[in-house]
Amino acid sequence: MRNALITISLIAVLITSCGQNKGGKAPGGFPGGAGPGMVKDYLVLKLSPMSVTIHQDFPAAIEGQQVIEIRPMINGYMGEICVNEGDFVRKGQLLFKIRNPQYEQAVLTAKASVNSAVAEVSSAKIEIEKVKPLVEKDIVSSYRLQSEELTLKTKEAQLEQAKASVANAEANLAYTVILSPQQGTIGTIPYKVGALVSSTSTEALTMLSDISNIYAYFSWNEKQLLELLSQTSGASLEEKIKALPPAKLILANGIEFSEEGRIEMASGLISTVTGSATLKAVFKNPAGLIRSGSSAKIRVPKNYDSVLVVPQSATYELQNKRFIYTVNPDNRVMAVNFNSVPTDDGKFFIITSGLKQGDRIVTEGIVSLKDGNTIIPKDTSAVSYYGKLFKSL
Repeated sequence: MRNALITISLIAVLITSCGQNKGGKAPGGFPGGAGPGMVKDYLVLKLSPMSVTIHQDFPAAIEGQQVIEIRPMINGYMGEICVNEGDFVRKGQLLFKIRNPQYEQAVLTAKASVNSAVAEVSSAKIEIEKVKPLVEKDIVSSYRLQSEELTLKTKEAQLEQAKASVANAEANLAYTVILSPQQGTIGTIPYKVGALVSSTSTEALTMLSDISNIYAYFSWNEKQLLELLSQTSGASLEEKIKALPPAKLILANGIEFSEEGRIEMASGLISTVTGSATLKAVFKNPAGLIRSGSSAKIRVPKNYDSVLVVPQSATYELQNKRFIYTVNPDNRVMAVNFNSVPTDDGKFFIITSGLKQGDRIVTEGIVSLKDGNTIIPKDTSAVSYYGKLFKSL
């Protein structure tokens, strides 16, 4: 009787144990808790195409729309500095006065030469008037009249030469006053009043930069350029560049500049030294916030249309390859290798090869799966899974 009670108790324990294993850890110690006869629920997502935009950042050097060196055309002493460093100036505004009395004297001398030449021309004309009646009366030869006329032409030519000397002297004198050739911002001024300056001086009087528009210069290597342009519409390089989406400027403090920029080619050649092409993004700078010489980053958007997107948390890496579990029609999982590019937030992969539209993937709990496991798929929609991150096509 006692043996019969022990047998019944053992059967009850075994039944209870089997009941506890259902839905729990499988016997036999299979990896990840998946054992024979054990099937779990997993969230499964059916892949559908989406439109995704990612961004690439490139270091950039900032220059004003025009950056001009202000240099003297003549030699002299700095007589007056009419602006301050950092001032905004208008076109035609007085910047510097250079003192050199010899140019004033040259103007006076040239004008005196003009007056002398005018007198000589008048004298030559009088001589012609005196000779004409004598020639008409055959008192003197006609050759005398021709000689006087040639003398008049010579004097007139000397008068024109004297007038040209005046214009040249006045031009040199005008160079002593330096006006702004354009609107812009004054840079540093290395010279002080009384300093000797000349057209051959090593340093310019100052730098004048027009920053109403700014150029952000950056480089793309040959591979980046070909990849981007191959995915951009247009029949020529110029059309493809124009079709690129607007760029953003990230300032040195990490803040995104409010204006969008238009990308243009800055050089038609790929450097044989660096293997890259130079481009520029043009930004409006109405407040003058960005100055020449600033450092920044260009953020270029790259649009992907009709692409598949998977969460990075649903993937794993093995031997430098990226895998994801797909679900077959018989609800068995299979590890599939794929190629991709990451999104900006680092949470998703944009598939470039390895997966296709309509594939079902396991989105959660992949650490408990092995290739060939059978699961109970619980379908989830792309809208509920991705939320508002991407726009579904």
